[in-house]
Amino acid sequence: MPKSPPIALTIAGSDPSGGAGLQADLKTFHNQGVYGCSVVTLLTAQNTQGVQGIHPIPPSFVLSQWRSVTSDLKVSAIKTGALGTAEMIDLIADCLSDVTCPIVIDPVMISKHGHAIIDDDAVSQLTKRLLPLATLVTPNSLEAERLLDCRIRNEDELIRASQTLQSLTRGAVLVKAHLANESVDCLATADQVELFRSPRLQTDRTHGSGCVLSAAITANLSLGRSLLDAIVHARQFVHQAIQTAPVIGAGINPLELRGNGDSRSSVVDD
Repeated sequence: MPKSPPIALTIAGSDPSGGAGLQADLKTFHNQGVYGCSVVTLLTAQNTQGVQGIHPIPPSFVLSQWRSVTSDLKVSAIKTGALGTAEMIDLIADCLSDVTCPIVIDPVMISKHGHAIIDDDAVSQLTKRLLPLATLVTPNSLEAERLLDCRIRNEDELIRASQTLQSLTRGAVLVKAHLANESVDCLATADQVELFRSPRLQTDRTHGSGCVLSAAITANLSLGRSLLDAIVHARQFVHQAIQTAPVIGAGINPLELRGNGDSRSSVVDD
């Protein structure tokens, strides 16, 4: 009998165009060699050109999905994506409160096209209820600014923001920023700060890149990698997936997520 693969769960919104949200998460899980399952929090009408509509799933049905999945499958790692409302965040926090596997919180607040995906009331609940449960939080600089009501304009401000956010978690924070001509990600743990640098890719093929990074980290954690190794492998994968992305639509195109998992061992110079 074939050996069962690790199982990763995404709790996120749906992107019918397949470039972001739970669709991108599931593709990434598969690419990284783990079995993916999902709990859907909201539906969107969107494509590469923008978000045309958002429809939240009733929390009671989200809870039913959670119970169905977790009562049957042994989940090795969990990530959250777009949750939308304070009520939804409270529900997900309740669900995750007794979880012992790694939890990656991707605080999705705004789409690549600038469309708000989380309401103002939910931001404080995200900080109070979800961040303390996180093994890792993966905001981009705009999301970190909103969470902390601060500005991130240089490396020192990036480090301070990352350390402040880390103090709100049980684990670590990876803040993703574009500074000058570099992409600089700052990993803050309770003990240290580490910066990851790579050339900023001048491309419009980045739809769903935040979802893919957090999903790749989640997949690698479910495979048993350390947090640092999971981040390094995920960053390499995303860098390559952006470089090799095809043109799918007329707007901001998604990453290249096809493959059978071999790409997780690829090396891309940072």
